[in-house]
Amino acid sequence: MGMSSGDGSGMMAEINVTPFVDVMLVLLVIFMVTTPLMVSGMDVDLPRADAPPMKVDDEDQLVLSITADNRYWINKSEIPIEELDRRLTAIAKENPGQNVFLKADGSVTYEIVTQLMSAAKAAGIEKVGLVTQPGSGIEE
Repeated sequence: MGMSSGDGSGMMAEINVTPFVDVMLVLLVIFMVTTPLMVSGMDVDLPRADAPPMKVDDEDQLVLSITADNRYWINKSEIPIEELDRRLTAIAKENPGQNVFLKADGSVTYEIVTQLMSAAKAAGIEKVGLVTQPGSGIEE
């Protein structure tokens, strides 16, 4: 029937899983090496603040970011500063009531942060929140 009788003329009933395990281990190594490389975006060193976390209902939140080298991002797309007002106005028209979360690097001046908040308000976005890291930023 498919079982080995020991004389070498019968069929083997076991499946050889060694090639399957080899392929899976190679795939595992490939994913382990490439996954950290896939993380992209902007490097923002957020300031610290003792504030309770906000409850966010909507998964499609708009995040406006500025890095230490004054590069502007909407979600994960870098945009030139000249296009910021136009893009924010288009977003406000498309999604009235859209919340914006502002992620500014800790080294960015307060003036630039307030200008970004003003640009969002001028575009018609009513709710602008600041993103911070947990913990006190006040030195004792």
